[in-house]
Amino acid sequence: MSDNPYPLGLRLAGRRVVVVGGGTVATRRVPALLDAGADVFLVAPELTPALRSHVDAGRLHWAPRRFAPDDLDGAWLVQVAVDDPLAAASVSAAAAERRIFCVRADDRAAATAWTPAVTRHGPVTVAVLGGGDPRRAMAVRDAVRDLLDVRKGPLLTPAVEEGTLPYTRAGRVALVGAGPGDPELITVKGWRLLTEADVVVADRLVPGLLLDELRADVELVDASKIPYGPSRAQEEINRILVDRALAGKFVVRLKGGDPYVFGRGGEELLACAAAGVPVTVVPGVTSSIAAPAAAGIPVTHRAVAHEFTVVSGHVAPDSPASLVRWDALAGLRGTLVVLMGLKNLAAITATLVAHGRPAETPAAVVQEATTGSQRVLRSTLGAVAADVVAADLRPPAVVVLGDVVSALAGAELEGCPGSPPAPGGQA
Repeated sequence: MSDNPYPLGLRLAGRRVVVVGGGTVATRRVPALLDAGADVFLVAPELTPALRSHVDAGRLHWAPRRFAPDDLDGAWLVQVAVDDPLAAASVSAAAAERRIFCVRADDRAAATAWTPAVTRHGPVTVAVLGGGDPRRAMAVRDAVRDLLDVRKGPLLTPAVEEGTLPYTRAGRVALVGAGPGDPELITVKGWRLLTEADVVVADRLVPGLLLDELRADVELVDASKIPYGPSRAQEEINRILVDRALAGKFVVRLKGGDPYVFGRGGEELLACAAAGVPVTVVPGVTSSIAAPAAAGIPVTHRAVAHEFTVVSGHVAPDSPASLVRWDALAGLRGTLVVLMGLKNLAAITATLVAHGRPAETPAAVVQEATTGSQRVLRSTLGAVAADVVAADLRPPAVVVLGDVVSALAGAELEGCPGSPPAPGGQA
């Protein structure tokens, strides 16, 4: 008689699942059960802090005691996550009496169900059973995951999409943050949606290598080449998103950094919502944090800065259109990060000094952060504007002001792009 397991995908949403044990094994198992929508009942005298956080958030029910057979009443599945063989056997016996499948962390041979090694890729879940050997299962799982990571094009074939999953053909839009410049800093979800797109509307600051990996049949719209002024160009981008989605396309609006950090993602979402187009927002790694980090500058540091403020510098401080209280920012003791501020840097720094920020405040400018062209200029608030001109730094660049600029001075940062020396400061 064969001892091979029969693979199933359990749909546990709203169904009672009992977990016995509150240690590290339970900590690993519970999140997947919660993700599946299971009604998790946890039985254990004590819990790890991670499990306790789930209890405090109301995501699961906890009985702070030892297991009792009645705990399995109404359950569809039980996971035994204890290292006491006698206690685990008692749970197995109670499960067998009630014909409930039982996963045993301590003894796979005594279990009636095994948890596979799993990798998830959007709507696709790959589960691997290794014949009772978890290391074999994980090795195969990792190999499959690597293949999925390097694939080109959607996972589903057109025949499958059209035959069984009609919702995948409905038009929709994803606002995806591409990160600060390094193509590897896009999120896994953002990259997956990008490879599934029918249309990609890309900003100028999007990493070019991401576009190089698009399928040949993808329509690529270069948003930086759309004519008119900024407002008209945004209206045209909104129109493209809506029109393509209403035509049944999956549109990815690929934006540098994060869609909601000076990226006008909110305007695009509102335009889609007004047209009845569903939108998914995928946050991105914002350059306001990533650029300083790539230059060895933490935006906060213990005993140095307990706050950081991100501000747009694209409007001059004395402009009636400015919404920034530069006088209030000058009075803060923490870190100030200025995006899109090179053009107005002289006016910005002068305004901050005039309102009380010391001219000796450490300053840094990071150009093209996280890329092979990254340059870092270190200076002071009073001198940085002139140093930027002398060094011929150009956008995109992030300005960092505050004592954090020198907080990690002398520490080597492995893997950071090199920077040539710049006048007036230390590269």
